[in-house]
Amino acid sequence: MPPKSQPNASTSLLQQLRDRQAMLPDAQGQVVRSILKDPQAAVASTVEVIAHSAGVSMPTIVRTCRSFGYESVREFMVALAQDLAVSGTFLHRSVRQDDSAEDVAAKIVRAATSSLTHLGRNLDMQVIDQVAEHLASAQRVDCYSVGIGSTFIATELQIRLMRLGRNANATYDAHQQLISASNLGKGDVAFAVSHVGRMPYMLESVRFARSQGATVIALTQMGTPLAELADLVLATAVPQDAVMRVGTETYLSHLVVIEILMVRLAQRLGPEVTAKLQSFRQLLNKYGFDSAEFEGNAQSDAQP
Repeated sequence: MPPKSQPNASTSLLQQLRDRQAMLPDAQGQVVRSILKDPQAAVASTVEVIAHSAGVSMPTIVRTCRSFGYESVREFMVALAQDLAVSGTFLHRSVRQDDSAEDVAAKIVRAATSSLTHLGRNLDMQVIDQVAEHLASAQRVDCYSVGIGSTFIATELQIRLMRLGRNANATYDAHQQLISASNLGKGDVAFAVSHVGRMPYMLESVRFARSQGATVIALTQMGTPLAELADLVLATAVPQDAVMRVGTETYLSHLVVIEILMVRLAQRLGPEVTAKLQSFRQLLNKYGFDSAEFEGNAQSDAQP
């Protein structure tokens, strides 16, 4: 048996696929050609879908990945995703300078869809439910953030919690976060949002909140200092953005996690909360928030 090849760190996986496709056995060549047609879609696909697209068996997919030095399809796809993350331009990780408007739209939408598909496959629902349990029983939930993107997410979380009847606050200021942490205790939650997860003042606030007995929940990447400090981690992993430290796909992933978490929390809190949400909607409609009905209501109220 020939020795198993090892991943070539000096050459991108995409380039290896292009260079070696003609030298592979027919079935494996079909797999490579199918992947190269749409690498983003391949990263988001299952082995079954890739096999169907290439017209081969699922074991052939495994053999193809191993021929490039990867023990499993998962390792191969992780390497491909990392390669894609740095193979674009500084416009967007998937977009080339000479792409048409249609190509730009298609690539950005496909990249976002791929990230959300990856999130759905890897989200730990046991952790989601543990977080929902803590939020359901918490006397107070203080949401911490760093930067514009995280502050947007933390504010959205605070508003959503408030609508569910939870005592929630949101702050991005270092001074206020420390004051908040000093007032938290057992039965309270410090919910920290930071994809980068390394800002010292947030870490200090989280560390102090935990020392006071509060439960620390983090929405961040695994392996960050924030994740290491947290009691529970809502982990998200998205390809690095070519322009911003925290890009659109991160926002989308965080929003989807918050949406899932809030629905699970509402389910746990029971039908009274559902009825309260309906009453909120009726109240907002009455006063014209997010509603086209206010004009008619205002005119009827003005009539003698």
